[in-house]
Amino acid sequence: MIDLFISAFVTLFVVIDPPGCAPIYASLTTGANAAQRRSMAVRSVFVSGLILVTFALFGEDLLGALHIDLDSFRIAGGIMLFIIAVDMVFEKRTERREQRAEKIIATPEVEDVSIFPMAMPMIAGPGSIASVMLLVSQNEGVDRAAVIFGALLSVLLLTLLALLAAGPIMRVVGGKFEAVITRLLGVLLAALAAQFVIDGLKASFMGLS
Repeated sequence: MIDLFISAFVTLFVVIDPPGCAPIYASLTTGANAAQRRSMAVRSVFVSGLILVTFALFGEDLLGALHIDLDSFRIAGGIMLFIIAVDMVFEKRTERREQRAEKIIATPEVEDVSIFPMAMPMIAGPGSIASVMLLVSQNEGVDRAAVIFGALLSVLLLTLLALLAAGPIMRVVGGKFEAVITRLLGVLLAALAAQFVIDGLKASFMGLS
């Protein structure tokens, strides 16, 4: 169970990327006061958690209703995660986040960014939704699902702490260090994505045989 928790934690941590969300959140909430920043941080993590848990519990049934095989979703999810990993390594993901932040900051009033873009797609994005669905589908049983949800809760709590401390973190570590961390996480995510594709292909071929 410890191995499962570590595996799920690393996967979700890499995909959700709390260190990468922190500087973007700091930029998005530049004009907000401390109370507003805290409120939006809590709301964004809570809403994204609801989205991820919902897909973890009912995502497989949704796929069944759409006549999509789970192995096909594994392969598609792996490819999707690999694309995200490539973007992280070459800093494309950060560029898009910063561009989105600049558009929102351009407005003079304080805008509530807790639902969009923070809760979705930054925290509960395609990659994290695919990851939590794949983790739950690959580990049947209430006890194993509980371990995965425990890992998800841990990552979401770390994300909340990162958002709450976004301003001080950026002043301490700076943009260059954050870029290095993002690239390292991208390489790790690429390997995890490749494993998802391999597992999906292996299960598909076994089904054919």
